[in-house]
Amino acid sequence: MRTDASSEHLPTSAPQAPVRVIASAQSWVEGEAVRQLEAMARLPGMKLAVGLPDLHPGKGAPVGAAFTSEGFLYPYLVGSDIGCGMGLWNVDLLARKAKPERWAGKLDLEGPWTGDTEGFLQEHGVKSSGYEAALGTVGGGNHFAELQRVDAVHDAKVFSALGLEADRLLLLVHSGSRGLGEAILRAHVDRHAAGGLADDSPEAQTYLTRHDHAVAWGRANRALVARRMLDGIGAMGQRVLDVCHNSVTPRRDTGRTQWLHRKGAAPSDEGPVVIPGSRGALSYLVIPTGESHVSAHSLAHGAGRKWTRTAARERMRERFTAESLTRTAFKSHVVCENKDLLFEEAPPAYKPIDRVVTDLVEAGLVRVVATLAPVLTYKTRARPE
Repeated sequence: MRTDASSEHLPTSAPQAPVRVIASAQSWVEGEAVRQLEAMARLPGMKLAVGLPDLHPGKGAPVGAAFTSEGFLYPYLVGSDIGCGMGLWNVDLLARKAKPERWAGKLDLEGPWTGDTEGFLQEHGVKSSGYEAALGTVGGGNHFAELQRVDAVHDAKVFSALGLEADRLLLLVHSGSRGLGEAILRAHVDRHAAGGLADDSPEAQTYLTRHDHAVAWGRANRALVARRMLDGIGAMGQRVLDVCHNSVTPRRDTGRTQWLHRKGAAPSDEGPVVIPGSRGALSYLVIPTGESHVSAHSLAHGAGRKWTRTAARERMRERFTAESLTRTAFKSHVVCENKDLLFEEAPPAYKPIDRVVTDLVEAGLVRVVATLAPVLTYKTRARPE
């Protein structure tokens, strides 16, 4: 059974809801991504479909998008990695004392955590899921844990209010609910394919209960990834922010319940957000501004893919060796012992993050607080066969 059902199998008999793509003429947005956005706008009950500057094609539905609906909710638009998001930690180490080469040689976040997972979940107010063997692991794809240094501070007041200091390291963790979210989507697709659920149905309530659990579990997972990462470098850290970018949540702005689906879209109604570039680019700490309803209360969640994974593997193998991709233009180190993933996640496979953020600034949606440069990016270790 596949969970990536094509958008051609989605019911699209309703009139098209308004479609809004927030991207400048200088940004390249693939036509297929816009086509997918428009297809989703024709789903029953859909009220608005918004593409952010990192918009790119997904498996039937686009990534870097937000959708509001009424009367129906669509698990397919949330996808399999329910609760995926970004967490930022303030690290009690000076950036000048970073030892990325040494840390890269010894960090290992693979395999089950050897601590008390049940106790950890209880501490975070989260029920166990049956997927605790994956708790505290980064996962594949574009997930990562990255130590960063402050490149520049653009809004000292907000930066200071977050408890940040320009000379200290930060840790950014991008991960989600691992196999839990995938199992939830699979259960939905087995019964409903890519169709939606009437929001007053028992099936919708069952999905939402499981969805909320996965969101909470994903947040706890990021916290444990951070703990393992910090333990590995011998440091302490404090969480500054944590936002989810794959979810569906109720909103009552119009007096009636509407459902806000985010697929690779960060919230603009929960305070500061980090928008990361590729592992060879800056990340941007931003604060939302302006009229957030214009963007469906959402922001870009990253740079967005420019090439498919297959295309990236082919192009990058022609231009780079695997070894060369373990260092970046920032002289940062990359831990990624899966060679296919190393090529798929190469920096040129992503859109320029500065253009993505500039589009948001020019649209009046964010103000840049600081830029953060990579020091050490952890993706995966090779596991013995």
